[in-house]
Amino acid sequence: MDSQDFREAAATAIDDIASYYDNLDDRNVVSTVEPGYLRKLLPSEAPVEGEAWADIHKDIEGKILPGITHWQHPGFHAFFPCATSFPSILGELYSAALSGACFNWICSPAVTELETIVLDWLAKILGLPECYLSTGPTRGGGVIQGSASEAVLTAMVAARDKYLRETVPLEQFPEGSEAREDAIAHKRSKMVALATTATHSSTKKASIILGVRFHTIAVHADTGYSLTGPVLAKTLAELRARGLEPFFMTATMGTTDTCAVDDFAGIVSTLKSDPVHPAGTPGELWVHIDAAYAGSALVLPSVREQVSISLIENFHSFDMNMHKWLLTNFDASCLFVRDRNWFIQALTINQAVYGNKASEGGLVTDYREWQIPLGRRFRSLKIWFVLRNYGVKGLQSYISRTLKLGEEFADSLKSRPDLFEILTGPNFALTVFRVAGKEQGKSDEEVNALTKAVCEKINASGRMWVTSTVLDGRFAIRMVTSVSTTEKEHVDRAWKILVEAAEEVVKA
Repeated sequence: MDSQDFREAAATAIDDIASYYDNLDDRNVVSTVEPGYLRKLLPSEAPVEGEAWADIHKDIEGKILPGITHWQHPGFHAFFPCATSFPSILGELYSAALSGACFNWICSPAVTELETIVLDWLAKILGLPECYLSTGPTRGGGVIQGSASEAVLTAMVAARDKYLRETVPLEQFPEGSEAREDAIAHKRSKMVALATTATHSSTKKASIILGVRFHTIAVHADTGYSLTGPVLAKTLAELRARGLEPFFMTATMGTTDTCAVDDFAGIVSTLKSDPVHPAGTPGELWVHIDAAYAGSALVLPSVREQVSISLIENFHSFDMNMHKWLLTNFDASCLFVRDRNWFIQALTINQAVYGNKASEGGLVTDYREWQIPLGRRFRSLKIWFVLRNYGVKGLQSYISRTLKLGEEFADSLKSRPDLFEILTGPNFALTVFRVAGKEQGKSDEEVNALTKAVCEKINASGRMWVTSTVLDGRFAIRMVTSVSTTEKEHVDRAWKILVEAAEEVVKA
């Protein structure tokens, strides 16, 4: 494929993409293929001779799209959204053209510098405290990771390194000594990472990868499924009584099941008065804020006030995914840290081949020191395109619109108390509900069965897709209204499908 072939192929590809979005609502939301469908359609080996673009192109619609679940579909109400937009797609196109590993500043100065700039822009748009800016008083800053799971792992690596530096004294255990290695190994065996039963599973996975203990703190409906200060204090005391050493905790803004927000004020108060390692002293508990989905709503000043976002200046790291709710395609997980040296000290490994004057002179940021992998691609370009094309007002308008859709859907549920019971929400365009039945004398088991039947029936329609969860033994349906293509007409359609399914199931 030469440049002229590319021009022609790219024109057909762009036309396909535009048409795909123009006609997306004509498709069913979820793929209906059987497992292994694609192996039956493709050869067992790669072609020996190259194929014409026309032959490759026809297989997109004929073989690939049947196996695609359409996350941008206006009837996609499952999980959380995985956003994209036309300026974001264009950013990916340019990024692919300018391909490079870009682990050091010198590998492509614009790649590093644009990332620093747009993440400072984003931090300001979200109202993050100044300490999370690259120009802030503590020299913090942001870095683009592949996912919130990768961000949690990166933060936990830095937290582990920080805790060991602060609690295994050099004067007692000199650097490089066998005694220090033994002391660190013993200390690691006692270190424990914390999360709640509502926290995303990525924190547990990170602790498994790092070989540290993991402890789950139970949260229930009486606290809105959020972690409170007193519960955290009790947990810390109980773990320390067992000889364990808590070093890291993930707190959440917008949990997966219900979009609950942990009690930031209570957590800050508890850690400041911690009798063993008060906040700001050696050995303090590293608090990472996972705002993967709901963090996008911080573009609205009212949301910042609602969650008291200014309090995160007391924490250590914060992550949100633009690729969930802020119109930027996967992957664009934006991780901010209060002090960049925590990452650099934990993650810097030097090889002679990486050497250059700019890096060695301390004049630049090298993002290889802020992440697990070495290489990285030009992900900031699509963020730059999105922020410039939509502007702050455009992003605020989009988030406000999808929040309103969630509120209107919840109002519809409330209008039919004979059919539905809201368990939580609407929180950040997510409402969690189940079929009503307790007042009619039905047991939880019976209500669970009815709700599950309704969930399966509406998904079988092909016109919408929801996912489920279980809250304190109660099976529930999660309904999200934050996909960019979803409008009021689509939520009204979902409501109609839901009511018809519920009435049919309940009467059966």
